[in-house]
Amino acid sequence: MLIALAGVIVAAMSTELNSAVSSILLSDISGSTGMSHDPATWFTAVYDTAEIFGMAISPWFAITLSLRGWTLGVIVTTTVSSVLVPATDNLTLLYMLRAVQGLCGGLTIPLLMTTALRALPPAIRLYGLACYSLTATFFPNLALAVAALWAGTGDSPLGWQWAFFQSVPLGLIAAALVWYGMIQDPPKLERFRRFDWRGAVLVLLGFGSLAVMFQQGDRYDWFNSPTICVLALTAAVCIPAFGINEWFHELPLLRLQMLGRRNFAYALITLFVFLIVTQAASTVPNMYLTSVQHYRPAQAYLITAEIAASQLLLLPLMAWLLDFEWLDARILSFIGMACLLAACIGDSFLTAVWQRPQFYLWQGFASVGEAMIVMPLLMKATNVVKIEEAPFASAMVNMPRAVSATASVWLLELIERWRGALHSDRITDQIGQDRFRTIQGHGVLRTSPPPLLGDGTPRTPHALDDFYRAVEAQVRVLTISDMFVVLGCICVGLIVLVMILPERTYPPRIALAKK
Repeated sequence: MLIALAGVIVAAMSTELNSAVSSILLSDISGSTGMSHDPATWFTAVYDTAEIFGMAISPWFAITLSLRGWTLGVIVTTTVSSVLVPATDNLTLLYMLRAVQGLCGGLTIPLLMTTALRALPPAIRLYGLACYSLTATFFPNLALAVAALWAGTGDSPLGWQWAFFQSVPLGLIAAALVWYGMIQDPPKLERFRRFDWRGAVLVLLGFGSLAVMFQQGDRYDWFNSPTICVLALTAAVCIPAFGINEWFHELPLLRLQMLGRRNFAYALITLFVFLIVTQAASTVPNMYLTSVQHYRPAQAYLITAEIAASQLLLLPLMAWLLDFEWLDARILSFIGMACLLAACIGDSFLTAVWQRPQFYLWQGFASVGEAMIVMPLLMKATNVVKIEEAPFASAMVNMPRAVSATASVWLLELIERWRGALHSDRITDQIGQDRFRTIQGHGVLRTSPPPLLGDGTPRTPHALDDFYRAVEAQVRVLTISDMFVVLGCICVGLIVLVMILPERTYPPRIALAKK
């Protein structure tokens, strides 16, 4: 089973690379396929929506169709859909293929947790959780770094198409390892008679509407748009209905009664919020470098590569530390959240002269904090789960995680609209009030003269354009600084939560032996 676990890890890495394509290479894909801006935003939205649905149903089908057969089918579907994306420029087919990719991405990640819990005995289960943690901390950052290699290459021999073609060797390796190493269980087809079809439909409608609303809300001007109002109403009706259905269904997709266990409820809430913070925080430095300092993605990716590389050391180290009975996992979580808070505070002091090296220290703090948070969370969640409840736990851990990806997009767009508009208004208002020192006249510094002469004529042909870009850059800097402040405030909330909600837990070799 260890060989099979390695295969599922490779499959998870392949799907994470596919996920990064929609954000980093979207401009290259749009230019090559003829998509305009608005259709291109749906290219990402359909992926995220399908991913949520896949994470909800994957554990159920893994039991029904056998873990080995289901995993192989998902790997093959992922590989085939990835190869077909560069082969068409038809918008409808692109959306369909992207939805299949998102579905496969959602189907794959829960299989990693299921395989890790099944393959590894309690004595080394923490290292299996470290493997699963790679999907939350290592793979997303690695995907950003790898996808940057193909960004801006257009139709060159190593163009954006190779970001999809790279799924072929990864898929072949993953399929071979799973086929060779995973035990074939008999399928349980009789479970289809009790399939929770109402729950599946409600997940698709409710959480799908929520994901699309988060992704498209800012572009549609939120509740000024009838489309967003309909999506919000659908989510408001279907999500509570889904919860009621799951509570009373005999074979649900999610067993909500498990939330009555304090550590499991704490782990789910904290993991959801933690992933919003880390997914947002990992993109903000690249956002600053590309928009303010005009870095190319291939120049900015070293920041995320730093986090990805460090996780290969930090996650096994955290697993080793948590295996000591005397270490309270709550203390480790507290220290990790403090590191994440320190990273947000440090990054909030950025100015318009910051370059890539200025982020390394604070991203190092973030990297340490991520590993120290996610490992105790998973240990707390899995220690209270019985063997027969593992599929339900896998779905309940992973589905909120998929929602957090869209929620992080919503959070950054909200801050950008709220604080960006404020900073823009204040800066332009200050320029108008003090125009004879800032925009017209002789100015204060000879090295930075105003763009207009005393009579109102431009000092140079492009003086006003340069001045506008300087103002825009300063607004961007202040807005990004506020993003880090807001993320830091969320970290404070996580610190308060870890002090009041979770109970003391012990390493799996001890906690599960007591049971």
